[in-house]
Amino acid sequence: QVQLVESGGGLVQAGGSLRLSCAASGRTFSSYIMGWFRQAPGKEREFVATISWSGSRTNYADSVKGRFTISRDNAKNTVYLQMNMLKPEDTAVYYCAARGGSYYWPPVSNNVYDYWGQGTQVTVSS
Repeated sequence: QVQLVESGGGLVQAGGSLRLSCAASGRTFSSYIMGWFRQAPGKEREFVATISWSGSRTNYADSVKGRFTISRDNAKNTVYLQMNMLKPEDTAVYYCAARGGSYYWPPVSNNVYDYWGQGTQVTVSS
């Protein structure tokens, strides 16, 4: 089993930055594809970013491309989401997700991930 715990959310002004962290525990973290999703009130969970097990490949939703950066530090069992130039539309609960084993690239669907964190709230004010 893999446990994921997100942190780093909060309230920020439009144009500001936040860095989310996802700490993972469990076997062979380095072999997991990691992703970030978000869910705003009244909306379905949507893909934000994903990163391959080695960190060599990343993929982003069009809505965040150029503003967000996903990275991972396998030695620390942690994946990050650096969010810059935040907009009110980015307000949501952000979830970390993990998939054990390989899958097509890029894995942007909810149903390909095996484990989920509890979420961390990001609120962007204008």
